[in-house]
Amino acid sequence: MRPAHIALASLVAAVWGVNFVVIEIGLDHFPPLLFSALRFLAAALPAVFLVGRPKVAWKWIVGVGLVLGVAKFGLLFMGMDSGAPAGLSSLIVQIQAVFTALFAFTALGERPGRARAAGMAVALAGIAVAAVDEGSSGPLLGFALVIAAAACWGVSNVLTRKASPPDALNFMVWVSTVPVLPLLALSLLMEGADRDLAALRSLDWTGAGVVLYVAWVTTIFGFGAWGWLLRRHPASSVAPFSLLVPVFGMSSAFLILDEPVSPLRWCAAALLVGGVALTTLPGRRKPRPSVQQQEPLTAQRA
Repeated sequence: MRPAHIALASLVAAVWGVNFVVIEIGLDHFPPLLFSALRFLAAALPAVFLVGRPKVAWKWIVGVGLVLGVAKFGLLFMGMDSGAPAGLSSLIVQIQAVFTALFAFTALGERPGRARAAGMAVALAGIAVAAVDEGSSGPLLGFALVIAAAACWGVSNVLTRKASPPDALNFMVWVSTVPVLPLLALSLLMEGADRDLAALRSLDWTGAGVVLYVAWVTTIFGFGAWGWLLRRHPASSVAPFSLLVPVFGMSSAFLILDEPVSPLRWCAAALLVGGVALTTLPGRRKPRPSVQQQEPLTAQRA
């Protein structure tokens, strides 16, 4: 990868890492489900009128929109609203790589190799260490909701792989149109119209800014740039940069929110990031015999 492309991949990881701090700030202004609905509404409009028609079947757009937009982000925002710290959340959602491998094996028959299986075991050990740390210092409900969000992310990754969208930005913008109404309906049902109206009436520049950040910077710029990189480089070259997300997430949470990082959490981070790194390794391919190796076999057959 060119230095400029490496810098862009690192910038996307930084944007996605800082996003967890922005979400934490936004949850002080909005109920979690309403916040998530506003995020996708701002991501879809006006971009949906600029990216052209969908380039994959609607079943994939609706499926990913419900699983990623409603389930994954709804659970993530609710988990953080229930007390899961921003830095820890940025780390825990990386377990999606393990869920993706498991669901890909179940749905697509993609059997993980030994390195990936070992990576999954190491990553799960990191989750166990993080659970011990969170159990002694924070609410387990929020922790469990973030893990559930990671599982939904794994399902959406498999659906996206099946969809194989040729344009990641076009796909993400159209996916963003799906969760808005379901999330608004869930917000009215679970959070109440009074709470939603109070949040909208008290909207200030900070509240508007966090919505625009999670919609335009994280979603439009982040996924658009990531898709641009994937079209120009092998996935095995681009994907490892996502391991920087919890680094930026935990660092920004410490610097901006003064979120403490315990020794157990550092241990969990090392295990989880190391395990996820192993799961990104490509499987071994059987070496093709060279011309010199093939000639004797041809001679024997002749």
